[in-house]
Amino acid sequence: MAKDPGVGYRVVATVVRIQGHCGAGLHEGDTFAISCHDPNGLCGFFYHSIFPDLQTFQFGGTMPWWQGDAIEVTCPDPDNPVTLRLERSQRE
Repeated sequence: MAKDPGVGYRVVATVVRIQGHCGAGLHEGDTFAISCHDPNGLCGFFYHSIFPDLQTFQFGGTMPWWQGDAIEVTCPDPDNPVTLRLERSQRE
């Protein structure tokens, strides 16, 4: 597995809501680091769908509808949506 080079902001994901059942085994309250180099166990469907936002967010970019250093993203499963809160901070 490739090593995360530690570039850009540090991004931490927190599961804030699950409507239904997460097939990848996530539970509300789970927290984990995530980056453009390391999906850290996030399922491929979810990771693929959020990658453009994650890339922009990790490297300091913004979108007009984002405010501050936290955004929410939702997986593409319409029957079992999982919502993550992504928070970025400076690396130590």
